[in-house]
Amino acid sequence: MLSAMILLPLLAAGLILRLDAQRARQFALGTTLLLLAFGIVLWSRFDSSTAAFQFIERYEVFGGFFSWHLGIDGISLVLILLSVFLMPLAILAGWDSVQTRVPEYLAAFLVMESFMIAVFAAMDILLFYIVFEAGLIPMYLIIGVWGGARRIYASYKFFLYTLLGSVLMLLAILWMIREAGSTDIPALMAHDFPAPAQTWLWLGFFASFAVKMPMWPVHTWLPDAHVEAPTAGSMILAGVLLKMGGYGFIRFSIPMFPEASVELMWLVFALSMVAVVYTSLVALAQADMKKLIAYSSVAHMAFVTGGLFAFNAQGVEGAMVVMLSHGLVSAALFFCVGVIYDRLHTREIERYGGLAANMPRYATFFMLFTMASIALPGTSGFVGEFLSLLGMYQASSLLGLVMTTGIILGAAYMLWLYARVAFGKLLKADVAAMPDLRPREWAVMLPLGLSVLAIGIYPAPIVAPLKAPVQSLVARVARADPPATPVVRPRLARAPASPPA
Repeated sequence: MLSAMILLPLLAAGLILRLDAQRARQFALGTTLLLLAFGIVLWSRFDSSTAAFQFIERYEVFGGFFSWHLGIDGISLVLILLSVFLMPLAILAGWDSVQTRVPEYLAAFLVMESFMIAVFAAMDILLFYIVFEAGLIPMYLIIGVWGGARRIYASYKFFLYTLLGSVLMLLAILWMIREAGSTDIPALMAHDFPAPAQTWLWLGFFASFAVKMPMWPVHTWLPDAHVEAPTAGSMILAGVLLKMGGYGFIRFSIPMFPEASVELMWLVFALSMVAVVYTSLVALAQADMKKLIAYSSVAHMAFVTGGLFAFNAQGVEGAMVVMLSHGLVSAALFFCVGVIYDRLHTREIERYGGLAANMPRYATFFMLFTMASIALPGTSGFVGEFLSLLGMYQASSLLGLVMTTGIILGAAYMLWLYARVAFGKLLKADVAAMPDLRPREWAVMLPLGLSVLAIGIYPAPIVAPLKAPVQSLVARVARADPPATPVVRPRLARAPASPPA
C-alpha cells in the first residue's frame, strides 16, 4: 500500500500533463481524494500497541547497497495522514486563482505529495535523503513559476538555504553507512556510534533539519517564500514541508546520536527561546498578513524543538501534536488570507477592516483558526502546546518560563491581526463589496475547522499511535543520562525544628 501511495501521484502527474485545465483539476482532486482514502485505511489497520514498524516493503537495489525499503510507525502515520488530508484542500484552494499552465501546476503538487509520503515512509537512509531533497524541486517551481512579483528571488533563496544544509547531512550519512555497514534506518537507530563522532554527525544533520524547520537564525527564507508563493503553495509549505525538519530530529538526530543530543540540548533550548520571543516581536511589527503568519510559524516550531529535546514523553508527544495542529491551523490561516486576497488583491492589513459585517461566515472561521493559533482550550493548539510546555518545564523551569511568553505574544499579534481585519467600521467601499464564502471555500474551511475542534476536544485517536514510538525514543535517550537541570520552584516556609528533649 505504501508503494501504491508513492507511485500513484507520480503516474497521475504524468497523465495530467495531457489534459486540459478543467479536466486536470478534476483528475488531480480525484487522485488526492483516493490517496486520502488510502491514508484512512492505513490508520484503520494500524496497530497502536507497538513501536515496531508496520506495512513493511523491501526490494533490494544495487546489490543491497540501496533498497526500496518502506514502513511506518505511529509518528510516520500521523504525518502521512496530515499530508494526504491537506493536499485535496490545497487543490481546491487554487481551483480558480491559478489560470496559467494549470496541468503543470497540478502535476507539481502531485509530485510533491509523492515525495512527502516517501519521506515519512522511507526506511533506507539513502532513499530518505533522495526524496527529502527531491521535495524541494516541485515547491521551487510552484514558487518560481506561479508566485508573486519577487518569486524568482524567493524561490532561489528557498532552494539555496535548504540545499546548503543538506550537503552536510549527506556527508554525515556516508560516514554512518561506512561505520555501521548498513543503510537501514532501524539498524542505524540501534547502532551505537562512537561518542566523539556523534557530535559531528549530529551537527551535520542539524544543519539540514534546522533550516527545514526553520529555526532561528536560519529562518529568513520562510517569510519571503510564503509571501511570494500562491495560496495552495503556502498551505503545503507550512502544513507539511516544515514538519520534515521535526520528523528528522525524531527519526535521526535523537535516536541515532543520543549522547550528542543530550550534550547539545542547551543549544536547541537557547535557539528555541530566542526564536519564540524574537520572531513573535517581529510578527507584531508586520503590515503584510502572510508575513505575520510566516513569523508565527517560526515561533510555533520553537515549541516543537523545545518539546523534542526535553527528552520526556509529555514533551515529545506535545511536540508531535503541535506539528499536527500547526499543519492544520497554518494551512487554514494562509487560506483565510488567500480568500480575501482573491477579492481585493492585497495582503496589507491596513486595507481591510469591518469584514465581520459583510463576511460573517468568513469572520467566524477566521476567528476559530486565530483561537487555535493562540492555543485556546478546546482547539488542537491547546493540546499540543500544553503537553510540550509541561515536558519543557520538567526539563528546565527557565525554558518553560520563556516559552510560555510565546503564548502571550502569540495572542498579542494574532488578536491584533484579527481585530484590524474583522472588526472596526466598514468604511472602504471595495471592502464592503466583498462577498462572503463561496461553496468551494466552504469545502476547504469546513474540514479544517472540524479537524481543529475534533483534536482539541478528543485527541486520543491521534495521540494513541504516538505513545509506543515516543516511549521507545525516550528510553533510547535515557541511557545517555541527561543531566538534571535545576528546576526553580517556590519553597514553603518551614517551622523551626523543636529542640531535642
